[in-house]
Amino acid sequence: MENYAELLDTLTQQEKELQFTAFSSDTALALGLKIVELAKARAKVITVNITINGKVLFHHAMQGASADQADWIRRKNNVVARFGRCSFYVGIDHKHRGVSFEDIKYLPPVDYAANGGAFPITIKDTGIIGTVTVSGLRQAEDHALAIEALRAVLA
Repeated sequence: MENYAELLDTLTQQEKELQFTAFSSDTALALGLKIVELAKARAKVITVNITINGKVLFHHAMQGASADQADWIRRKNNVVARFGRCSFYVGIDHKHRGVSFEDIKYLPPVDYAANGGAFPITIKDTGIIGTVTVSGLRQAEDHALAIEALRAVLA
């Protein structure tokens, strides 16, 4: 059995740690390309999306990616926008509390997916301005790929 409390603490720390002082189209390009590079190095097929204030700054579906991945990205991004937390945190938090996210009547599954992969792009002392989202792998892997790329770009 997973230690949900420990995982929630880790995810909270990542959200606090992985923040930008500024974010531009060039930053989005560097981050998106880093994610694609990491996926290629591992022979993984993903779709990646970076959206800031409702504007898509980067979107790439690798050869062999499913068309469904774009919809998963939209649904994961809706979770970040609604809860102000990474999509993985929201899903794990519900599991930790014994609540099925999919059963929440005011959040239809057709529009919300509390699965790992969407991470808030946050400006320090300002707040969330968008998302970086990976889709195509298991949720923990989607999340981990975004985190590794964020760490590399912020280094």
